[in-house]
Amino acid sequence: MSANRDVEKATISEFGEANAERHHDASYASIRVPSRPASQHEEEEIERISTNASRASRTKKSVIGLAKTITARSNASVIHPGPPPDGGTKAWVQAFMGHFVIFNTWGMIATFGVFQQYYTLDLGLEPSAVSWIGSFQMLGHFSLGMLTGRLFDAGYFYWSVIPGMLVSCLGMFMTSLCTKYWQIFLAQGVMNGVGNGMQFAPVLGLVSTYFAKNRSVALAIMASGSATGGLVYPTIARQLVPRIGFPWTVRVMAFMMLAVGVCYSSLLKPRLPPRKSGPVLELSAFREMPYSVFLMGVFLIALGQYFAFYYISSFAIDILGLPYATSINILLVLNGVGVLGRIVPSYFADKYTGPYNILIPFCFVSAFVLYFWPLVNSEPSLYAWAVCYGFFVSGFQGIFPAVMTTLTKDMSKVGTRNGQGLAIVGLGTFIGPPIAGALIQSNGGGYLSAQIFAGTAVFSGSCILVVGRWSITGLNLKVRV
Repeated sequence: MSANRDVEKATISEFGEANAERHHDASYASIRVPSRPASQHEEEEIERISTNASRASRTKKSVIGLAKTITARSNASVIHPGPPPDGGTKAWVQAFMGHFVIFNTWGMIATFGVFQQYYTLDLGLEPSAVSWIGSFQMLGHFSLGMLTGRLFDAGYFYWSVIPGMLVSCLGMFMTSLCTKYWQIFLAQGVMNGVGNGMQFAPVLGLVSTYFAKNRSVALAIMASGSATGGLVYPTIARQLVPRIGFPWTVRVMAFMMLAVGVCYSSLLKPRLPPRKSGPVLELSAFREMPYSVFLMGVFLIALGQYFAFYYISSFAIDILGLPYATSINILLVLNGVGVLGRIVPSYFADKYTGPYNILIPFCFVSAFVLYFWPLVNSEPSLYAWAVCYGFFVSGFQGIFPAVMTTLTKDMSKVGTRNGQGLAIVGLGTFIGPPIAGALIQSNGGGYLSAQIFAGTAVFSGSCILVVGRWSITGLNLKVRV
């Protein structure tokens, strides 16, 4: 009997404690146990006091929740969607949003002729030193793709593009405050260049995944953003610098970049599922002859081709004696014809020839036009030269990403392979304009040696592209490639 009573008391005690625990979980009130009245006040105090650890935990959860919300539109949960749609509203929206990405990134780089003039004439900096600022912008814009391209393949598209857009805008805001060379180099060269690079390769890979037959046209629409940006931003500089000064003009540009960036960040949408495994670099691609020879060719072309975008305004003032407004107009013409130069040849590439077949003649013609630059001796001839050169150079800029994409058969690796290819291009754009600037400076301000250097580099790269095409098709000239 005594044992039965003990079991009954233990059961009742356990049942009471269980009810008390349930009451504690439901109401977070104090536990009222008759046998322990002395601890009631202590337990109430424990329930009411929030520790520093709990506050830190809640703060950490809030920050993580905010980050997840910002980057919620991810391709991490996407299943394989099948072949590219190659058209339709969603696909073409991606192409046009890519256009605005290039508007913000390469369009600002194409405006560097305006900054080159201000830094050399108003701040008294050496032309070759100023060229390193723009060259580092281009290095970041292209070369960072070897990392951000792999991020895109792994499913971290928004983690790259959104911070990149913000860093790029911040770099321009900081540029408006700079007065010394090292400040300008860090703000415009490093910050803006890194921000551009975080956006360019992932968006190039994204747009490529939406198209197959119409890929050249889609990428040309995207690439033509450099032409529209190269028209809008210099126009802003021409209109506002005399009225509100250089610092506030740069801030206006930065605010515009921010507004455009918010727009495309909300509408770009990855299509393919992530490729989690795999190396950061696809080094085996360099053992493919078509891929490696193509990159050798575009490296040399990039070495010489972008020199004119930096120095055509300075050439107009220093050599031809034209006024500042006219020099900006010539830069606008050089950038503006790029819209046609990118879209028209890309249309024919998709419909008839293939991108590689149309890329090679455009590169050769741009080399010949560079060789004719020393013959320019008047304002009308400079306008005519700018139209010809702008058209054929923009053809290269619009088509070479499409050719590089066609050299990748597995679209799950397109970001990685395109990114490391863009890194090679970035190296050429990084060292080319400063070499040309040093040649101008060493020749007492004469442009002839720099013009010959640029034309020879582009011509050599064009010859190597012929070898690259031969490695794919042999001597058959009628193959669409």
